[in-house]
Amino acid sequence: QAQLVESGGGLVQPGGSLRLSCAASGSLSRFADVGWYRQAARYEREWVATIASGDSADYRDSVKGRFTMSRDNGGNMLYLQMNNLKPEDTAVYYCSGFLKSQMRRVWGQGTQVTVSS
Repeated sequence: QAQLVESGGGLVQPGGSLRLSCAASGSLSRFADVGWYRQAARYEREWVATIASGDSADYRDSVKGRFTMSRDNGGNMLYLQMNNLKPEDTAVYYCSGFLKSQMRRVWGQGTQVTVSS
């Protein structure tokens, strides 16, 4: 059974918006340090945003002011609202979290985001 499953990717024009969703098996509270990562073709995976504790989120500089991460407390959903998308945002986006019960970080299968005119 997949622990995390992303959805919401697609093709958008520069300046457009997308909202990515990540569904966790069981409660999202089973995970610590939840967040989003991305990997462009032929590039290494990079950190995008993380909720390390509580509801406080950190973002990489290139997405600050454009991306907003949120979660439904007590539920199983993690979101990434992406506005004013740029071609350099094109990548496969992954949600991830540290699964406390198994003491390991887990990853979703990824969802493709393509920003192109």
